[in-house]
Amino acid sequence: RQKREEETPEDFFYFVDFQRHNAEIAAFHLDRILDFRRVPPTVGRLINVTKEILEVTKNEVLQSVFFVSPASNVCFFAKCPYMCKTEYAVCGSPHLLEGSLSAFLPSLNLAPRLSIPNPWIRSYSFEGKEEWEVNPLYCNTVREIYPYSNSNRLLNIVDMAIFDFLIGNMDRHHYEMFTKFGDDGFLLHLDNARGFGRHSHDEISILAPLSQCCVIKRTTWLRLQLLAEPEYRLSEVMRESLLQDPLAPVLTEPHLLALDRRLQLILEAVGKCIDTFGEATVVANDTTQPQSPAVHRAKLDT
Repeated sequence: RQKREEETPEDFFYFVDFQRHNAEIAAFHLDRILDFRRVPPTVGRLINVTKEILEVTKNEVLQSVFFVSPASNVCFFAKCPYMCKTEYAVCGSPHLLEGSLSAFLPSLNLAPRLSIPNPWIRSYSFEGKEEWEVNPLYCNTVREIYPYSNSNRLLNIVDMAIFDFLIGNMDRHHYEMFTKFGDDGFLLHLDNARGFGRHSHDEISILAPLSQCCVIKRTTWLRLQLLAEPEYRLSEVMRESLLQDPLAPVLTEPHLLALDRRLQLILEAVGKCIDTFGEATVVANDTTQPQSPAVHRAKLDT
């Protein structure tokens, strides 16, 4: 419902923003470039909603949400508690529709996972603020709560905040983890469809976990520095990566350039923390043998 060159209207709250298939695709590529690798593989493709969905499904609920619009396009909408009506339908042209497809995660029976509230969750109402929005020392409270007190969880939250800031996603109310890996497991970066909505605005509040806690993984810090170098500029690496997708161009040029601008803001935030607390306190050694920028450069080349 939103064209590539359109931005999310300024009057939209983040919780009523559009869901964008190209944001899901671009988020996968960015996550891989950052070497987080926490977004399931995602690819764009054209789908014939009539032949590939309506005519093959045996689900009566799914069948019931299909209809033909006054423009003779085949449309369908979702069944959910809100924002799921015919006026929020997506339509083919007349049958073909762009979409993103993600690799299925293992079933919950094979790989149980937990959905955990984000400590920096936003208020999902038109008024009122969460504690982190008014208390600059909020991270001190989080650090006292297990598992943020003695595990990598807080560092993983900062990684997620950096990722969300780059894509402009304000909708990270929960995160998921596989239970098999315990408290030190990685966070799954799922549901990124509300990213890449506004290239002209940088929502600094998304970086609150970084700016309030002033910690970052060394591997993340080195990667970000590398992607700020002229020969490995983030926008150029993303542009080249996204050309591999069947729906290329996935992002417009302003969105690509916004990545470079936001990366500089992240580096400035880390630099400010280092100036205040010292690099030894801010940059957490998450490897037994810290990799040099040259090693990261070789890794990016492969």
